[in-house]
Order: sequence, then C-alpha cells, then structure tokens
Amino acid sequence: MFLRLTNIFSKKEEPYFSLKKLLGFRPIDMSVYKLALVHKSVHLQKDGHSLNNERLEYLGDSVLGTIVADILYNRFPNKKEGELTSIRSRIVQRMSLDALAIAIGLDRLMCIDERCTRNFTKVHINGNAFEALMGAIYLDRGYGKCKQFILKLIKEGYINIDQAAKHDINFKSKLIEWAQRERVTFEFQTDGEEFNRDNNLTTFHTSVYLQGIKIGEGTGSSKKESQQDASRRAVRALKSKTLREEIENAKENPTSEQDNISAS
Repeated sequence: MFLRLTNIFSKKEEPYFSLKKLLGFRPIDMSVYKLALVHKSVHLQKDGHSLNNERLEYLGDSVLGTIVADILYNRFPNKKEGELTSIRSRIVQRMSLDALAIAIGLDRLMCIDERCTRNFTKVHINGNAFEALMGAIYLDRGYGKCKQFILKLIKEGYINIDQAAKHDINFKSKLIEWAQRERVTFEFQTDGEEFNRDNNLTTFHTSVYLQGIKIGEGTGSSKKESQQDASRRAVRALKSKTLREEIENAKENPTSEQDNISAS
C-alpha cells in the first residue's frame, strides 16, 4: 500500500517536509499520512477494499472533538456545558474546517480527481481531509501530538477560540428567536434532495417561511446544513424594512393558508 501511495504522489512535491513543517514535529509512519490525503475519487483499491481517507476521517472526527473539548474545558472554567458545546460546534463544524484546511495549505497536498475540485465547498473535501489528518496523527504519534498540533494552530492564529466564544453563528436559532419575539409564525420546508453519482453527493434544499411568506432558500449536504443556509439568507433578508412590513401586514391579515402554519 505504501508503494502505491508513493507512486500517486510521485508527480507532486515530496510531502514529508511539508507535513513536518505543518505539524511541527516529525512524522514517523508516512503511509498513514499519505492515506489521509487520498480522496475516494481516486478509486484506489487493495484486495477488493477501497484505499482512501474516509476511515481516518471517522477516527479524526472523534479525536478532534475530544481535543477541542479538552482545551475549552480548561480555557473557560466558568462556562456551562451548553456554552462549551456551542463553542466546540462552531470550531469543528464543516465550514470552519474547510477554511482551516485551505488556510494551512492542506488542500495543496491532497490527491484527488480534478473533476471533484469544482464541488470542494459542497462536499467538504478539505474539512474532511483535516479530520483524516487528525486520525493519522493519532495513529502515528498519539493523543499528545494531536493536541500539540491543535495548540500550534491556535497559537499561530489559524483557530480563534476567543472569537468562536464571542460570536453566535447559529442563524436558525437567531431566526426562531426573532420570530418568537415578533409573534410571527415560522416553518422550515424541505423542498427535496438531489444525488450526484459522480461525486457521491446528496444536496438538500430547504425553504423558510415567516408568516407564510418565503424569505429564504438554502442548500447543504444535510437537512440541518440546508436549514442553516436558508436561515442565514433569511436573517440577511430581514434587514429590509419593506420585507418586515410585508410580514407584519401578513400577520395582521392572515390568509387561511397562513393560519395553518404553526411554529415548530
């Protein structure tokens, strides 16, 4: 397997020194790191089994969540469980990891079918690769080096814990709070889903209604993500005084269809 992965990377710059600089310590088992950088679109197989970073991604997801929880627990001794969970979610959410992977240059080390590059942001290839890298570090050097790596990224400014602690980016919660405060009915409606066989990607479509008026549409690789995207667009749309007046008018003069919409 190591030889096959070496052949894949033969056309690229040898990743050892790049990884050593990125990690801040010496990799020992390079084969596991190279596997972490192989996307499934490459279609590698050994003995009938696929060789890609998905299993490492699964492992790294848990390792990363534990390390961030560890760091937050010690950094914010006075914050409650719910607050710590919210901060951790902002740090490890797919969009944050996508941006982080690109910022540290991980995307330039990956082995991937070029046809997938146009869908990077949708399928979270970069963020998933970061989780796979965490899985590789754990297998190669253990929990301590994983934590050392994350602390290095925090020190260098790639991960901003204080910013994550200050800013609430849960747009769905913001939208629901606004609707409840203004006594406006709200509804999230799943408009359907599409499956792309080429990239093994399912895209969900969601619309959000306030007082029966559609004010936001969103997409995502999960229903939750599409609802967040729709809510983000809705929160932005609500900055319009005209739209707020339209919602207020609909509240004062509800149609039969609007009467059937209840808060959820």
